Amino acid sequence: MSSVAIALGSLVLMLVLIYAGMHVAITLGLLSFVGVWLIRGDVEVAANLLAQAVSDSIASHIFGVVPLFVLTGFLVAYADVGKDAFDVANQVFRRVRGGLGVATVAANAVFAAITGISIASAAVFTRVAVPQMLRFGYQPRFAVGVVAGSSVLGMLIPPSLLMILYGFLSNQSVGDLFTAGIVPGLLLAVAYSALILVLARWWPQKVFTRDFEAAADEPLMGLREMAFKMLPIVALIGSVLGGIYAGLFTATEAGAVGALMALAIALMRRKLTWQSFWSVLTETGHVTVSVSFLIICANIYTRMLAMSGTPQAMVGWMAAAGFGVAIFLLIYVLLILLLGTVIDSSSILLIVLPLMLPVAEQFGLNLIWFGVVTVVAVEIGLLTPPFGLSVYVVKSTLGDAVSISLGDIFRGTAPFTLTMLAVLLLLIAFPQLSLVLLK
Repeated sequence: MSSVAIALGSLVLMLVLIYAGMHVAITLGLLSFVGVWLIRGDVEVAANLLAQAVSDSIASHIFGVVPLFVLTGFLVAYADVGKDAFDVANQVFRRVRGGLGVATVAANAVFAAITGISIASAAVFTRVAVPQMLRFGYQPRFAVGVVAGSSVLGMLIPPSLLMILYGFLSNQSVGDLFTAGIVPGLLLAVAYSALILVLARWWPQKVFTRDFEAAADEPLMGLREMAFKMLPIVALIGSVLGGIYAGLFTATEAGAVGALMALAIALMRRKLTWQSFWSVLTETGHVTVSVSFLIICANIYTRMLAMSGTPQAMVGWMAAAGFGVAIFLLIYVLLILLLGTVIDSSSILLIVLPLMLPVAEQFGLNLIWFGVVTVVAVEIGLLTPPFGLSVYVVKSTLGDAVSISLGDIFRGTAPFTLTMLAVLLLLIAFPQLSLVLLK
């Protein structure tokens, strides 16, 4: 059996094992080990490669950015920064038909510029926005759909954990990826807001359970109070992203600055106790270890694919078949959407990129733009059944407070999923949308 046949067989077996319920990282590590063993015919070579990959994969200090940005996200969630962003956005859009939905999208966009974790956004705004929307007569299905749909902004608007991972895997500048994500993230937020306004105007039965009423009994918030609520948010965003774009510090150092400022905000607001701080550290550790384990196993998988020559063989097959860039991108996006039905976003990146990045390079694609397209496609998986991680986060956060099924939440997110697909096609058709700020 040829090396390429072994690698392709491992890909098929990987999908089977993942669908059967095996953890993605274990699947990657196991199949990579067996693949190298079969390719080289020596178990010691496979064992040595496994040991080398474990020591090399996350040895660089740049991987410190992962726990730092995760820690920042959890700290600002405890500090009620998301609630403040929603309160201010609600004041701005309080008289607009469907304004609470638009306020949720706007607040999610602001929160995304701090956290970079979609599931954190989903959890925070399920607690903050859903009760408010239900109070003012919004359909439960629509309310949870808005929260789950707009939570994906957390992985697109910088800082983004997925973009950091993509930067590691593709050897691209994390700062450039952050810059490239700004316009697509804002475009998606505007598209979501337009969708909400159109539904509220032309299909109000999809949005409201009764005739729309402006939040007239809500107390007006003065400019001073709004500024007071937004000041910590602006300071945090400005210091982290401004420092990166101004060249004052690296993305890793920006993560440290963000974590320090988030801790200071939480302490000044007296939102952090010793017990909650320990909980934050524990959750940060869990996420970091999970991501690190995936990176290590994906590194072994990448080495096995490179050893087999599969990426080069795929380029040759596509050239022989006459496939161009359009067909490659179609296959790539469809593969990501398929994987998005069963596994999480980070795992998708770590599975598909080692195989597809060499092909993208052979086609001469801009890898920064390719990263934005990848992140948007991967994030669609957060909303699609049966896995849909954001949907499960919304459901678990609601608990027994709102009686709504998982199926209804998935149906509520459907318009936002279709909107996201439309934005993805727009980004593919017009790469300059992603690259305009880099010129």
